[in-house]
Amino acid sequence: MSRRLLLLLTITCGVAVGNVYFPQTIGPLVASGLRVDPESATSVVTAVQLGYTAGIFLLVPLGDRLPYRPLVVVLLGLTGLGLLAAGLAPGLRLLVAANALVGIATVVAPIIGPMAAGLVADDKRGVVSGTLLSGSLGGMLLSRTVAGTLGEWLGWRAPYLAAGASVLFIAVVMARVLPTTQPSSGQRYLALLAEPLRLLRVEPDLRRSCYYQATVFAGFSAVWTTVALLLTGPTYRMGASAVGMLALVNAGTMLCTPIAGRQVDRRGADRVNLVCLLGVLASAAVLAFGGLGGATGLAVLVLGTLLLDIAMQSGMVANQVRIYALRPEVRSRLNTAYMTCAYLGGSVGSWLGVQTYARFEWSGVCGLLVLLAAVALVRHLAGEMPASGTTRQADARHTTGEGSRSPRCGIG
Repeated sequence: MSRRLLLLLTITCGVAVGNVYFPQTIGPLVASGLRVDPESATSVVTAVQLGYTAGIFLLVPLGDRLPYRPLVVVLLGLTGLGLLAAGLAPGLRLLVAANALVGIATVVAPIIGPMAAGLVADDKRGVVSGTLLSGSLGGMLLSRTVAGTLGEWLGWRAPYLAAGASVLFIAVVMARVLPTTQPSSGQRYLALLAEPLRLLRVEPDLRRSCYYQATVFAGFSAVWTTVALLLTGPTYRMGASAVGMLALVNAGTMLCTPIAGRQVDRRGADRVNLVCLLGVLASAAVLAFGGLGGATGLAVLVLGTLLLDIAMQSGMVANQVRIYALRPEVRSRLNTAYMTCAYLGGSVGSWLGVQTYARFEWSGVCGLLVLLAAVALVRHLAGEMPASGTTRQADARHTTGEGSRSPRCGIG
């Protein structure tokens, strides 16, 4: 794993993941441009997240069955075409359908993660996972900023068209730089699809990693889906670019995920998870004052969303390092189970956030975040005392550098 390759993979993760999140910023612009109510426009966000969940389940297992280079390039190409179709959609229904297609295809980040984990030594896996996640986070944040600004200048279609062109360019680059790899599995496709479900049944550490991320990501999605409604509503009366600028302020989170990865390598995933869950609860307490409006409320939103982003992303690093240490030969399928659960939670969280905001406004969304984080924290504390042998062995491998590297990820 050269630094150049790691940088390019990090950029690719950011470009791909950004496609899932920038629709959160331009929802009000879509509503006015297509003459629908804002709540209906949020169905675009739900569609792309549900599509992403489906894509993870249906396509990420192919990372164990197919060489990475053609798989990643084809998915990037389909994503670019889907984004262009969304930018040209004449109505909400076709826009929702195009976003679902984009979500299904833009799953290269969870495919790249297992590949990169197999290209480095065990004691560097946390740092590499954190670096890739910082790229995903950068795409998540910067895509919102760019989309909000472009949308206000040129209309809601511009972000989709610009994203489509960017993804197609990245596809050409990846066709040239990705290493040649050999598949680790010869299983049939249907058997690959069944494997993540079997792994969920037999791997307790995988189940709890999925549980932590699904609940926390649900709260995260609820906040970021409804913060656009808050900022553009009567409390603040701002434009879509304000949502993007709020995300840009949180770009500092990109610096935290590699640090979190180092802490996981040194202290183990469980300790980092505990700190992150407490951080999510603290962010909910801060965000609750965001409904005040004015400069004070805006400052609170900046601080609260920053804390939420750091806690959620750092917890994701811990969870991924835990599952990558379980079985190197099935990392893509482990990641399929994990990411499917995470984004299913995110999709449900977006829907719950909109419903909660409609009935209880911003304070209700903050209460929902508290509830979800508390459920995850109770599960973590209940399982910490009888910690599984798998976790202890995984932490030991990180400490001693033991464990095998995946044979499929060598450069050939």
